[in-house]
Amino acid sequence: MLIFKQMGLGHEQGFGAPCLKCKDKCEGFELHFWRKICRNCKCGQEEHDVLTSNEEDRKVGKLFEDTKYTTLIAKLKNDGIPMYKRNVMILTNPVPAKKNISINTVTYEWAPPVQNQTLARQYMQMLPKEKQPVAGSEGAQYRKKQLAKQLPAHDQDPSKCHELSPNEVKQMEQFVKKYKTEALGVGDVKLPGEVETKATDKNNVNSGDRSTSAAVGAMEDKSADQKASQYSCYRCKLSMKEGDPAVYAERAGYDKLWHPACFVCCTCSELLVDMIYFWKNGNLYCGRHYCDSEKPRCAGCDELIFSNEYTQAEGQNWHLKHFCCFDCDCVLAGEIYVMVNDKPVCKPCYVKNHAAICQGCHNAIDPEVQRVTYNNFNWHATEECFLCSCCSKCLIGQKFMPVEGMVFCSVECKKKMMS
Repeated sequence: MLIFKQMGLGHEQGFGAPCLKCKDKCEGFELHFWRKICRNCKCGQEEHDVLTSNEEDRKVGKLFEDTKYTTLIAKLKNDGIPMYKRNVMILTNPVPAKKNISINTVTYEWAPPVQNQTLARQYMQMLPKEKQPVAGSEGAQYRKKQLAKQLPAHDQDPSKCHELSPNEVKQMEQFVKKYKTEALGVGDVKLPGEVETKATDKNNVNSGDRSTSAAVGAMEDKSADQKASQYSCYRCKLSMKEGDPAVYAERAGYDKLWHPACFVCCTCSELLVDMIYFWKNGNLYCGRHYCDSEKPRCAGCDELIFSNEYTQAEGQNWHLKHFCCFDCDCVLAGEIYVMVNDKPVCKPCYVKNHAAICQGCHNAIDPEVQRVTYNNFNWHATEECFLCSCCSKCLIGQKFMPVEGMVFCSVECKKKMMS
C-alpha cells in the first residue's frame, strides 16, 4: 500500500492543470502511469499550465552537478539537492506620465549570467521577440516548454524512469557521466573582440591547440580595416558586428561564434534553452537530440533504451513492454494494429475510435477490408455499399459522378436526385 501511495505522489505534480493546446476539451492534467503524457487529452506535460519552476531548477541543478558548471548551482541546506541558480534580469525604465514619472519594470525569467547588464540586454533584443523569456509572456511559455522538451529529467535521472533493471540503471549512470564529461556545455556571451582575446590567451597557454592557433594567427594577420568584418557566425556564415554580443561554446573552440538567435540545436533548430548545449562532431545539439544520436528512444514512454532487447516498428524504437495500443495500452506483440498519427492503435480501438464511416451502410470500415475513398468520403468496396445514390446500381469498376457524399452512375440519375 505504501509503494502505491509513493507512486501516486509522484504523479500528482500539476494534477488538474489546464491544457494550453486543447483548452476546454481537456478535463485537466492527469499523468499517465508510464507514458509522459496526460491521460485525458494525450498531450505532454509541457503543453499544460503546470507550475514547474522549482522542479525545473532541480532538474537543471542535477544536470550541472559534478561538472565544471557547479557555479551555476546551489545546494539547499535542508536536503542537499542542487538547485539551478538561473540569472533573473529585472529592467526598470522610467516612463513619463502627466503628473509624475512611473516606473515600467520588465522581468526576464532567465538571462545570460554576465556582469555587464547592457550586454545581457543586447543579447535579449537580438532574440526573436516571441522567444524572449519576459515573465508572463509567450516567450516565457516557450522557454518553459523547451526546458521540458530539450532536457527531459528521464534522460539523466534513473529515478524518473519506469522500472529500470539494476543493470539498466548502471548503464544509464555511466552514459550520463560520459556526456557530462565529453559533451555538455553552457554558452557564454561576449563581444567578439573579447572572445578573440580569450582565444589568444588560451593559445599562449596551450600551443598544442592547432585549430585555435590557426584561427588566432589569421586574426593577427588582418589589418584594422578588415577587423570589423572578420567575425562570422558558425551557423549562418554572415558577418558579426564587433559591437554586438556573440555566443561561444567552449567545447567548440574559441574560433567559433554564433549570433544569439543562431545558437540552436542542429536537429530541431530550436534556441538552446538557457544556452545549454551538447557538442558532437562539429554540431550543437539540445539534450534530447544529443541523447537520440547516442541511444535509441522508446516511442512509447519517451525514455532512452538501455536494454539489448527492444522492438523496431514503423521506423521507431520501443521497449518490448511498451509496444502498446495508444488508446487502451494493450500489448501489440503479434496483434494487428493500425498507425494513427504515428501511434499504434489495436484493431478494436481503431474500429471504435478512428475508423472511417461508410457512406452506404453508415458502419465503421474495418482496416483490413477494401474501401473506396473520394475526398473525405468513404464506402465499403462492396456491391451492397458503393451504389448509385439514385438507382442503386453497383459502381465498382464503373465511372461515377460524386456530389457532396453522394455518387451517381449518370447525368440522368444526378438530375433526378438533385431535382
